[in-house]
Parts: sequence; structure tokens; C-alpha cells
Amino acid sequence: MTVFDSFKNHFLISMPHLNDPHFEHTVIYLCEHTPAGAMGIIINRPSNIDFSELADHLSMPIEHPDLLTETIYTGGPVEAERGFILHTADKRWNNTLPVTSDVSLSASLKALEDIAQGQGPNAFRITLGCAGWEDGQLETEIANNDWLVCEADLDVLFNTPSELQFTAATQVLGIDMTRLSPDIGHG
Repeated sequence: MTVFDSFKNHFLISMPHLNDPHFEHTVIYLCEHTPAGAMGIIINRPSNIDFSELADHLSMPIEHPDLLTETIYTGGPVEAERGFILHTADKRWNNTLPVTSDVSLSASLKALEDIAQGQGPNAFRITLGCAGWEDGQLETEIANNDWLVCEADLDVLFNTPSELQFTAATQVLGIDMTRLSPDIGHG
């Protein structure tokens, strides 16, 4: 009998040889990882949509002007039209999934409305879509060295600008990705 190691609350950092436009140069926060599969949110891929556009689409007023230009991120290719909010655990709604005692995931209109009214969590990242893996798929990708895995860092998750998150996540591991080659076994 093998023991299952969950990577929930870990970062997946794409390796240079990962040749998939959805995941190239990404950092994914894993919200769930069980023997049945895994689900995560890409945290460093800003979309060309801001919160004002999303709010207009949902006919939702934004009470705080500083939220108008809040970036919406591309969370992954799965359910790309569905909104997900990765946030600190200081706020909770009916369908909130607690990931840890510090981080939660919500996917409700009420959560977006509260954020628009300035009554949201202390820190959040709004995404469209998520990343998902079926039973054994993520483990195979990790075994193929498609991903580096490290414990998630809250500062990297919520306080680091998206363009710096990839480098910051690799520094959690003490790795300089610019020194890694996409070619395996060539010196």
C-alpha cells in the first residue's frame, strides 16, 4: 500500500521544458489535492480584464474607486468563464472552501459583491478559470519533472506583484530558474 502525499497549499512552478501555453512560466497555488485529482489557481497570469469590466458585466456597482483597476487573473483553462476568488481566510461565504487556516477559495457572486463594496477579505486574487488534474495526472507530471513543488508562501501569494511571483516562488526553493536548461542531459 502506497502513502499519498498531498500537495495542497503548495506552489507548482512550471519547468522550462513544459511546452504548454496554458502553463508556461506559471506559478499555481494548489487548493485541493487528493487521490481523485487536484485543483489549483494560476496566480501570476494577469488577464486583460480589470474589476470594473467584470463588475459592469455582472451589473455590480463598485463602491471603492481603488478597486476599479484591480486586475482579474487567468486562473487556468478549466471553467474559464467561472470566477474564483483566492483569498485570506478572514472572510467566508456559504460555498467557501477553506484551504488552510490562512487561505480560502470562494466562487460566489456574494463574495464579489462584498469585495466591490469594500467588505472583502484582507487580501484576494480574482481569477477566471482554474487548473485541474484527474486521478494520478499531477503525480505523473511531477514525476516527469514538469513542475517544481514547494510549500506556498503567503507573501508571494498575496503581496508580490504578478510579474515577480515566478522568481519569488523559485527563491522559496533557493533556485535560480535562469540557470536551468530546458534540454535534459546536455551539458
